[in-house]
Amino acid sequence: METLKTCEFASAPINEALTPADKIRLLKEMLRIRRFEQAALRAYQGGKMGGFLHLYIGQESVAAGACSLMGPNDHVITAYRDHGHALAVGMNMNECMAELFGKATGCSKGKGGSMHFFAPDKNYWGGHGIVGGQTPLGLGLAYGLKYKGLTGSAMCFMGDGAVNQGCFYESMNMASLWNLPVIYIIENNGYSMGTSLARSSVFKSCLAERAEGFGIEWDTLNGEDVYEVRAKIQVAVDRAHQESRPTVLEIATYRYYGHSVADAKHKVYRSEEEIETYKAQHDPINLWKARLLEERVLNEEQYEAIDDAAKKEASDSVIFAEESPIPSVESITEDVYFEVDRQTAAGRTGRHFFND
Repeated sequence: METLKTCEFASAPINEALTPADKIRLLKEMLRIRRFEQAALRAYQGGKMGGFLHLYIGQESVAAGACSLMGPNDHVITAYRDHGHALAVGMNMNECMAELFGKATGCSKGKGGSMHFFAPDKNYWGGHGIVGGQTPLGLGLAYGLKYKGLTGSAMCFMGDGAVNQGCFYESMNMASLWNLPVIYIIENNGYSMGTSLARSSVFKSCLAERAEGFGIEWDTLNGEDVYEVRAKIQVAVDRAHQESRPTVLEIATYRYYGHSVADAKHKVYRSEEEIETYKAQHDPINLWKARLLEERVLNEEQYEAIDDAAKKEASDSVIFAEESPIPSVESITEDVYFEVDRQTAAGRTGRHFFND
């Protein structure tokens, strides 16, 4: 194998601190996301689930790298392409696959589907179907952290199409004005649904540069390089923790499939050659595997074992989802309002933590 170029970001302190086990764990998480998505695609094509299915295949290094930086008071919220982030924060495949199948054992009890994975116990707040709708919610998470005096951050993921939504600009203005620890992460995969970036957005050099209008620090990074993802996002995390200031990051990445599984024309608005070039030369899993092979923290046998385990976990999750019960008719009125359903103090009195 040809020797890889030395990665300048490998020597960043946050990456220098990685043990061989940590590096292999990152590979494991990326493979888990890839195999889960592939299993979900097969099930969808087999007519076993309905609704939408926005696949994350090709972008695994972004979610795995970013979520590996989370501490106890760091939160994640994202858009409808949310499966990768869900698995990266520690959700298990069974609850995620069952949600895709609309089953009662799903993470949202079968009521949310592909776009609405949630795990509050893991500081994961979804999964939102409205384009850009998560950006003010991410701002709210950051506001809550500051209000409660906690050292943390809110990583708010979004696609390149969401950058043009008005609520994002309102959120950036408030984030800068109030010094809130939100990190807006633009996963720029080049296409807003079926429209190329050049046809959907006006930009001089990049989308993140728009942050300058709000006095917010910004940066761009290569999403296929796990070391770079971790190094540059850690800078933003440190800024949030130490200065309570926002950041806008733009990550160059690529999706192998369409906007959703229903996007049958994704090979019309982009060429087969373009897709295959990215798979052959820019696949984040292959690149990370090659890096670990060169660093001698991984061998082919270990890789095959990790991949086989991810495939089995994914196939087992499909069986779990198929065998799980559908939600009862009565459950349609449950879990509408968390506080009221559970008769918490806030639910009984209408007073939430902002009033404490």
